[in-house]
Amino acid sequence: MVIAKIKQSRAFQHLLKFADFLPAIFFFGGFLWDALTIGRQVAALDLFILAAYLLAAAAILYSIGRPTAVPENTSPSTAWRPKLVSYLYAAYCQSRFYWANLPYFMLQFLFGSMLSALFILYFQSASHGLAWLMAILLGILLVANEYLEDHYRQLTISWALFGFCAMLLFNFALPFLLGSIHAIWFYLSTVLGAGFAYWLYKKTPQHLGSIKPVGMIAIMLMLAYSFDVIPPVPLVKRDIAVGYAISKVANDYQLSEQASDWWVFWRKTSNDLKTTAGQRVYCFSSVFAPNGLNTRLYHVWQLYDNKRGWQTQSRIGYSLSGGRKNGFRGYTFKQGLQAGDWRVAVKTETNKTVAIQEFTVTTVQASSVPVQIRY
Repeated sequence: MVIAKIKQSRAFQHLLKFADFLPAIFFFGGFLWDALTIGRQVAALDLFILAAYLLAAAAILYSIGRPTAVPENTSPSTAWRPKLVSYLYAAYCQSRFYWANLPYFMLQFLFGSMLSALFILYFQSASHGLAWLMAILLGILLVANEYLEDHYRQLTISWALFGFCAMLLFNFALPFLLGSIHAIWFYLSTVLGAGFAYWLYKKTPQHLGSIKPVGMIAIMLMLAYSFDVIPPVPLVKRDIAVGYAISKVANDYQLSEQASDWWVFWRKTSNDLKTTAGQRVYCFSSVFAPNGLNTRLYHVWQLYDNKRGWQTQSRIGYSLSGGRKNGFRGYTFKQGLQAGDWRVAVKTETNKTVAIQEFTVTTVQASSVPVQIRY
């Protein structure tokens, strides 16, 4: 048969080998594009694109849930079947197979795109141990999505991923639109995302799969947020550093930092500060906030105690006004830090952690020459 000859040809075999690499090419290509375009800041266009992905996934889930008539077997008679009829029938069967799998392939693509963008946003915001758990979870789901194509037919998984993506998108969109990062908006947006998934499930005629996991995911997200596992989105950490002196030149800040030891060739600066008695130590931070968002951030200076853990020494606040492309920049300082392990946590008014910078302080007679770093 002609079809068999085509499948045995070298060109077709090379095409099949190339097709095996397509998922990996699309995965890394899409991830690289998201990393270059989304992770630097949260723009309204990014949220519109993610919303379009979510609505497209909603339309596919609804179409899959509609009842369809099962066609009768229209296979040509095997008693007499011209070659042309056989070829056309084989092509028809193969096209039906691809069309039947297309909705699930599209779901995999859409969920992968949303998870990729959300992973980058949360990865940019994660700068302490608990927050890394959320970024790691999204990374695991992003990789696992590449192997779930055959499992999307079990629509429970599809509904769970849809609800999860809807809740995370609403977590960004609602504070973005309202210009507030108060905790109430996170809980409300989580409920709205889960409610949207439940509403769509009830609208699908056949109710294929189970929607119950979406409720469990919503509860877990709200618990994670209450324990400071989830960063206060849509704030995105841009930079944080500690040093000896800070000055503003034009629109840039210059921070004098501790020079690394000569053998630490992979970085110029060190977080092991050597200070003299009474010397100031500055903490500089840059945080992105969308247009219209006005809030107050705090630098919480903490010293580690072997018996009591991290002890707050001071909590210094400064205002944040959103919309600056390179992030809103602010700094605070403390004078005469005692030797030991220190950290500065950038926190919101509701005590949610945006970023953490850990460093050590050693008292010396004369400090080493710092390195000038321009921000």
